[in-house]
Amino acid sequence: MDDDRYASLKTENIVASGSIADALDIEYISSQLDGCELNKKKFPGAVLRLPNPKIVALLFTSGKVVLTGIKSKPDFYTGLNRILDLLKEVKGTQLTPPDVKITNMVCSFDTGEKINLNKMVLTFNLENIEYEPEQFPGLVYRIAVPKLVALLFSSGKLILTGGKNIDDVKLGVDIILQKIGELR
Repeated sequence: MDDDRYASLKTENIVASGSIADALDIEYISSQLDGCELNKKKFPGAVLRLPNPKIVALLFTSGKVVLTGIKSKPDFYTGLNRILDLLKEVKGTQLTPPDVKITNMVCSFDTGEKINLNKMVLTFNLENIEYEPEQFPGLVYRIAVPKLVALLFSSGKLILTGGKNIDDVKLGVDIILQKIGELR
């Protein structure tokens, strides 16, 4: 196989989390920043929405941050730096060197062929799968190494989640393609 085998692989969402401060005054921050909302009755953190790159940052009083909606690694770095710049502009906000890492990637992939999920049940290790077509139309396959969860659909489409980097996701795709090949 050549590098074209990943042509249909698409990053749908990246989640990153970590620490940017010892503490954050999210009430004050949300009052100072456009696009930052705080409603403690609904959610314990402040929600900061960036328009470009389109990212949502959840800010907590503990100094922790969760970033979601990220589409690429460059967007992660750009978005994180933009958030840090915005917070530096808020008087009294003391930031620490950021320790924010990608914690989850959600990717889609099209195998280009239909998948017989009933046959797949027979080729996978039964401890690693869940398939109840009356409940959910996809087969849930838990890959141990790298630690990923893959949803396989009869259309040939896959959703892979849990990867920390694109290499993990590609390895997961390879494992599934090998299993599909065993069906032939």
